Amino acid sequence: MALELKQASPQEVQIYIPYYREPAKKTALPYAIGLYKQGELRGERMVENAPPVPFAIAWRPTNLPSDPVLCKVTFEGDAEMTYEVSFQNSEFVSYLIDFVIGHREKQTSDFPANFYFRLFRMKTVEG
Repeated sequence: MALELKQASPQEVQIYIPYYREPAKKTALPYAIGLYKQGELRGERMVENAPPVPFAIAWRPTNLPSDPVLCKVTFEGDAEMTYEVSFQNSEFVSYLIDFVIGHREKQTSDFPANFYFRLFRMKTVEG
C-alpha cells in the first residue's frame, strides 16, 4: 500500500516532543504529525491466517496535544463496520507514530494492537 510520508515543520513537532521519550518515537514524530494534519488515512488491518482487511480512518485535527480527537474507522468501506473512538490528541499521535514505524520497518499500513483494543473497547489482560 503506497503511503506518502511528509514531515511536519519543527514548530508543529516541538509541542509534542515532551510526550514521547523513546528515540524511535521522536524520530518518527515529524512524519506522524504530517499524517495527523491530513485528517484521514487508509490502511490494512493485518489478521492472522486471513487476508488483510482494508480500513479508512478520519479525524478532525486539533492544535494541542491535550485536546480530544474523535476518530471514525470504517472497515472494507462498509458503513455497518464503522466504529468511533475518542483519544487525547497525544495518544492518537502515538498510534500514528507506531503506524509510521510499522510502515518503515515492516512495510505494513496498520495500527498497533492497543489501538484496536481501544477502538473495540476491549480490556487487555495484565500479566
